[in-house]
Amino acid sequence: MENKAIAKTFKLYSQLMELFNENPFRTKAMASASFKIDKLPFPAASATIDQLSTQPGIGKSTAERIMLILETGSFPELDNLIAQTPEGVLAMLTIKGLGPKKIRSIWKDLEIESIGELLYACNENRLMEAKGFGLKTQEEIRKSIEFSNANQGLFLYAKIEKIAATFLGSLVSRFPDQQHAFTGDFRRKCEIIASIDILTTTPIQEVVTFIKDTPAYAIEEQLEATVHVSDELGVRYHIQSTTKVCFALDLLRTTGNDTHIKELQTIQANLPNLASEEAIYEALGLSYIEPELREGAGEINWAKNGQLPELITYADLKGTLHNHSTYSDGVHSLEQMATYCKDELGLSYFGICDHSKTAVYASGLSIERVKEQWMDIEQLNNKLAPFRIFSGIESDILSDGSLDYPDDILAKFDFVVASIHSNLRMDEEKATQRLITAIENPYTTILGHPTGRLLLSRPGYPIDYKKVIDACAANQVVIEINANPLRLDLDWRWQRYALEKGVLLSINPDAHRMEGLTDMQYGVYVARKGGLSPERCLNAFSLAQIEQYFEQKKQERPA
Repeated sequence: MENKAIAKTFKLYSQLMELFNENPFRTKAMASASFKIDKLPFPAASATIDQLSTQPGIGKSTAERIMLILETGSFPELDNLIAQTPEGVLAMLTIKGLGPKKIRSIWKDLEIESIGELLYACNENRLMEAKGFGLKTQEEIRKSIEFSNANQGLFLYAKIEKIAATFLGSLVSRFPDQQHAFTGDFRRKCEIIASIDILTTTPIQEVVTFIKDTPAYAIEEQLEATVHVSDELGVRYHIQSTTKVCFALDLLRTTGNDTHIKELQTIQANLPNLASEEAIYEALGLSYIEPELREGAGEINWAKNGQLPELITYADLKGTLHNHSTYSDGVHSLEQMATYCKDELGLSYFGICDHSKTAVYASGLSIERVKEQWMDIEQLNNKLAPFRIFSGIESDILSDGSLDYPDDILAKFDFVVASIHSNLRMDEEKATQRLITAIENPYTTILGHPTGRLLLSRPGYPIDYKKVIDACAANQVVIEINANPLRLDLDWRWQRYALEKGVLLSINPDAHRMEGLTDMQYGVYVARKGGLSPERCLNAFSLAQIEQYFEQKKQERPA
């Protein structure tokens, strides 16, 4: 079990303690333990009670509960509270904007015990009858429930990539003489996946037998040439059988979205059945189109006119920007993060962007701490040369669009990532103007996660994408592709417009621990969908090129 899963168990316990109005000091202690466990610098599953007990904020009793969670998945005090809580009330804890106190009021005052009843109450304007609820709060809860309901059965690509590979690997091992490939949304590396689609030349009845022999999977539906399967996590697999003669054509047909296939059929109604996808595209008078691009978003015209970009790969990345350390809310130190990039990832440079002073919740850096970090960077650069650490900051964009350090401090950073972290409930006009004001700040180098979205959890604040991107083009501000699988923001659907306007993009992991640095791979996936090539990606620049870029930006700042 990973630390994050253990931390979630403690968070649930603290929420239920608050729901039942238990001792507030113990409740806060459990919430604090959840945070500390998530930030542990080692896996709790491999530690002893004594090792856990010596960690800050984790005493012996907490360590013992951790051990119980590892053994049984829970502990008695939590089980007792869960047993007293209706299932629907437990589910309410997952709704954005609803804390335990409000849920207690909904449960006890309005006698609502399910999310369905809660949604109905919102639609009937009944929630305002409870203490602490207004019309605005009621509307936000309604939207959150509808958003959550719409996402049932959906998964982040990053969360199912490994289990998909395991399933396909098992299929290949069982039927080594057949052809097998991912297809559909999964092959196109869409950021949200409803099912893992697989094409195989194995007869469908043999696939069914294989599934029945594998306890982790269950058959939901069997058709003539398709079987629908689910696993223990609720992930769905759609397995389609074809012949070896038709494999390439069926792979092409099932990979592209409907628009892509229809546009191909306007060239030739009956697509040619040839030995490979490359041969099929060539027969249609087109250059080969990579799977990620097959979204019906102009890629066929590119292929007709020889304008397909050379898509970026993970190997093209020379460094990483926008990362955090223990100076703010990171798990690992600045030296650990930089050394991991240098020694494990083979990169040439590392950009540190700890949180700025407004982000008190994330131990944002005071000016004194900023200066302390600059000294640390200078010493580490001497130690790690020719590898280089660039001094950056993730400066909060305040409500009026200004950044939260004075100009004389901003001027001394190598680069500045400007991001919104607070007051997210904005209409489109407010959000757009707030971003544009920050973009026009001469010290802004990169616009961080432009919409603040959290996939399958929180929709981004609405913005006028064209106005924001046009402002970045006019002010030569780079736009981030935040590679955290929960964000993947800027959305790939708008990356193409940004590239048309000449805007540079940067694939930033927003890493808070060493392992998070490899999230850049997911940023590469969506960057490829957006048509990004290496020369238009800031962190695909060589060390010499990016040094020159940052120096030029500094010279363009006000004197």
